[in-house]
Amino acid sequence: MKQGKILIIDDNEDLLKAARIYLKRHFGQIDLEKDPTLIPDLLQNDAYDVILLDMNFTQDVNSGQEGFHWLDKILEIDPSAVVVLITAFGSVDLAVKAIKAGASDFVMKPWENEQLLATLLSSIRLRSSKEELKLMKDREDTLTQDLDHKFKEIIGQSGSMIQVFDTIDRVASTDANVLVLGENGTGKELIARSIHRNSKRAEKPFISVDLGAISENLFESELFGHVRGSFTDAKTDRAGRFEIANGGTLFLDEIGNLSLPLQAKLLTAVQNRKVNRVGSNKTIDVDIRLICATNMPLYEMVQKGEFRQDLLYRINTIELKLPALRERIEDIPLLAEHYLKDYAKKYNKDIYKFSEATLKRLEKYSWPGNVRELQHAVERAVIMSRDNILQPEDFFFNNNQPVRDKDDINLEQFNLEDVERILIRKVLAKHNGNITHAAQELGLTRSSLYRRLEKYGL
Repeated sequence: MKQGKILIIDDNEDLLKAARIYLKRHFGQIDLEKDPTLIPDLLQNDAYDVILLDMNFTQDVNSGQEGFHWLDKILEIDPSAVVVLITAFGSVDLAVKAIKAGASDFVMKPWENEQLLATLLSSIRLRSSKEELKLMKDREDTLTQDLDHKFKEIIGQSGSMIQVFDTIDRVASTDANVLVLGENGTGKELIARSIHRNSKRAEKPFISVDLGAISENLFESELFGHVRGSFTDAKTDRAGRFEIANGGTLFLDEIGNLSLPLQAKLLTAVQNRKVNRVGSNKTIDVDIRLICATNMPLYEMVQKGEFRQDLLYRINTIELKLPALRERIEDIPLLAEHYLKDYAKKYNKDIYKFSEATLKRLEKYSWPGNVRELQHAVERAVIMSRDNILQPEDFFFNNNQPVRDKDDINLEQFNLEDVERILIRKVLAKHNGNITHAAQELGLTRSSLYRRLEKYGL
């Protein structure tokens, strides 16, 4: 399929016709124009891959000044435009001046068709490169703006999370090894990435490795690399994660899952800051910042002989403990609203908030899966809900992890309102927050149950 849009501006009508006859076999669109004053309108209405621009339009004038004037005008309208100047009075000096003025190339009349085609194809590649560079620059600017918000991905305002942010601030600028401890789903990798992004190594790679997903026989190949022929499937040389992360940060997740032999190999690499690819005797120096994470009790494992004490000392220069979600209840509404906004947009749903009863319900659930479980719960609720306000029945809670009920005590000690409140909570828990089923069991209408939920802040 022919591609590329070419605009040719020249006051020679025969030249324009000849150019179109030849070039239309190679490009998707060829536009011709004799009057340069129409250039602004043409560029406003279309985007061209290459603009072929004559340098002289006034009879008996061969200075090229008209061409330079319109070149400036084109680049003012579209700084990324690719302009090839054409003239019958070319010279080396004029060509150099044209390039310095912003032209991408220079051709002389009369041109050879093959040479003109080669110049245009080269210029189209240049246009494509400029667009790619612009995209990369936009991405870089976006990342830079994100970096201005140090902990943009980590949502929390509880006291325990403020302490986490404070630790990141203190640690990030150093090269100290960091051990991140926390239950599954608490966001250990987000913390590691935040440390990297706020460090001196931010421009270098951040390489994440899930050690729990690497089999023993592939451990050395994955982390240290291999050379061709070192084992059956080693068809080419391959760098390991240590090499790839050189200059940056290496994040080793689930480090508690490593067997003792693999712990010994990892310790050697961390101590020496050197690796050997499998099948090679050549030693490769590596400069990395090491961040490790686990949900396992490493200190207990050391006591039981299941984790090397010397490796633990190597990786925990700084230790950062992430709180479970149930330990920072005040962050639950903040997190839930963040995920609601994301998933409502993703699934094109007109859902904009949680009811008060729903937020109370979320705050009282124990969240064994932590932030990850909350995220998935909100996503599911957004997908399944038919309303624009999320209600308790939109959420499914694990029966083995009941809602925490600090009032779950002997009902004989309380008055009627207290009994009603606790009874409603118990029935809601029984039916996993389903308002319809709970109302039926309580002998209430849905609207009556909602009024009581609001009354008791459930």
